[in-house]
Amino acid sequence: MSGQETTSPAPGGGTAPPVRKPSWKMIGPGMVVAATGVGAGDLVATLVAGSKFGHTLLWAAVIGCVVKIALAEATGRWHLATGRTIFDGWRSLGPWTTVYFAVYVVLWGFVYGATAMSSSALPLEALFPDVMPLKVWAILTGLVGLVFVWTNRYAIVEKIMMVFVGVMFVVVVYVAIRVAPDLPRVFAGLLPVLPSGSIVYTLGLVGGVGGTITMAAYGYWINAKGWTHSGWMKMMRLDNRVAYLTTGVFVIAMLIVGAELLHSSHIALASGDKGLLDLDEILADRFGPFTAKLFLIGFFAASFSSLVGVWHGVSLMFADFVERLRAARGMDAATGVAPLARGEQERSRPFRGYLLWLTFPPMVLLWLDKPFGLVIAYGVLGAFFMPFLAVTLLWLLNTDRTPRAWRNGPLSNVLLAASAVLFLVLCVQELRDLPW
Repeated sequence: MSGQETTSPAPGGGTAPPVRKPSWKMIGPGMVVAATGVGAGDLVATLVAGSKFGHTLLWAAVIGCVVKIALAEATGRWHLATGRTIFDGWRSLGPWTTVYFAVYVVLWGFVYGATAMSSSALPLEALFPDVMPLKVWAILTGLVGLVFVWTNRYAIVEKIMMVFVGVMFVVVVYVAIRVAPDLPRVFAGLLPVLPSGSIVYTLGLVGGVGGTITMAAYGYWINAKGWTHSGWMKMMRLDNRVAYLTTGVFVIAMLIVGAELLHSSHIALASGDKGLLDLDEILADRFGPFTAKLFLIGFFAASFSSLVGVWHGVSLMFADFVERLRAARGMDAATGVAPLARGEQERSRPFRGYLLWLTFPPMVLLWLDKPFGLVIAYGVLGAFFMPFLAVTLLWLLNTDRTPRAWRNGPLSNVLLAASAVLFLVLCVQELRDLPW
């Protein structure tokens, strides 16, 4: 990688890795993880919060941005400080982490594949009505995502994701400006207030937007970028902060749209991703077809960027998972982050096998309602992932598994502990909401 660098003495003697000077030109992995984490479901959740409570919960979106910065920074710091992947760290905590991740990644991928394809298909069907059925659009988006990730490496994936981020950002901010926000009320929303009945929506805003398994994939993407040692720490932190501040602006803009366009008119959206199609019709009635079409393009960028990001990032995690299992059985040697930096895992059989798993088996669910047992199992495993990530990061980054110079400071511990409590509460809420 190009860029200025300096060397400094290592704490134990010798020479530390060269310190890379942060550069705006190298920002990328953070944008990939942010774009992947913000999907159609997050747009709907933010719109609904705005439609029900106006600007009152704006402060929750800001806190959510801080929480995501802390979690992603901790994940990236583990990869850079130790030269080991997050799954390698999980395995050091005991075999229970391997069992949980094995069940989770297989079941989650099966259900998420169908969800991602359907979300990407909805705006396409609305943009091109009567061209083909929704299920065909869904299959097409899955196949395009498969071919794109199969035939390209991280550098190209990053470039296309940056384009998606740009489209999402410009469209949503443009729509927020068009609805002419009441600025005094917007700023008043920065004061922490909990209206009656808002606790679930508040927790969802803080913990939900951009918070998925892809946060754990952040370390894999920074390694794939070529950032492989602690000399890249400052660059990683800049990359992470810029990405989630961008996400924060995006979420605030969506909340403003919900507050100004829906709250004042007492308009309710349909549940699920189809609620965004309702917003399309409202925008068309109020601002004309151009704004409505533009919003659908932003809707597609949010949905398809999540699909591409998961197809790439979680497949990297699965390839690492398989490599660690092979090493544990004496079949191969675990090789740290080097294969990621060289792009070897993107050509591996486990990577491509998981790509196929994300694409083809889930197509069955496009024709079937999700079986009751699958919904329950998926919900339970998914609810536990973010608490699992927060708690294990606290564990890994406060012990001798991490070099002393890069262990958690007081601020990191406070933010990660608060994240763990928040996600445990959300976990309980999600479990209660499952159709038992």
